[in-house]
Amino acid sequence: MPELVYPPVIAAAKTMFRVLDLKITVDGDHHVPRTGGAVLASNHVSYLDFIFCGLGALESKRLVRFMAKDSVFRHRVSGPLMRGMRHIPVDRRAGAESYAAAVGALRDGEVVGVFPEATISRSFTVKELKSGATRMAREAGVPVLPVALWGTQRLWTKGRPRTLTRRHTPITILVGEPMDPSAYPDAGAMSADLRSRLHALVDRAQREYPDRPSGPEDRWWLPAHLDGTAPTLEEAAALDAAGRRTPTA
Repeated sequence: MPELVYPPVIAAAKTMFRVLDLKITVDGDHHVPRTGGAVLASNHVSYLDFIFCGLGALESKRLVRFMAKDSVFRHRVSGPLMRGMRHIPVDRRAGAESYAAAVGALRDGEVVGVFPEATISRSFTVKELKSGATRMAREAGVPVLPVALWGTQRLWTKGRPRTLTRRHTPITILVGEPMDPSAYPDAGAMSADLRSRLHALVDRAQREYPDRPSGPEDRWWLPAHLDGTAPTLEEAAALDAAGRRTPTA
């Protein structure tokens, strides 16, 4: 099937990155296989993470099929684009179908993008992971590659206003070494190692990040353990729980 939608979307995104003069650093992208299925499992700090995670596969000339909430596919603007790029809708009421679709894509040789934390981490640290990424990799017999993103939270994240026109922002994308499912006794053990690897990659991205807060009020995008004002992992969990209990209109 010809790719009529994905390449123009990538070209438009690259043009916007140049206009905004985003300082994008990509490292480890040679780990992405040039052929065959693979899972890209990324940390999640921004609503824009799928765009930047996908950049990690461009060196290998791969297009990533991301798993995303089915509501995005129903939107009048994003829906046609998501379907045209052959991303995978996730309906939490029918999770088995989404999972089967992802496994099928992997077996067909696609690269599937997953955010195993499920939701954005308000603490900007790696939360507990869902096991879906490692389970589907084991079932399809494909590697999992951990991906760390940093700096994307400064553009648009949970609980903060969008700053999509922010210029000169450094963005870091680190792709880790492939994880072979056959090296683990089960999906749980593989998920535990995935979280450890994601934590190490995010820590590296934070340590090597070239920017620092401009003042006390700009420390919001740093985690608490780096003297930032983001909530701790425990505080973030409480905020998420409170949000789930809040009735929606």
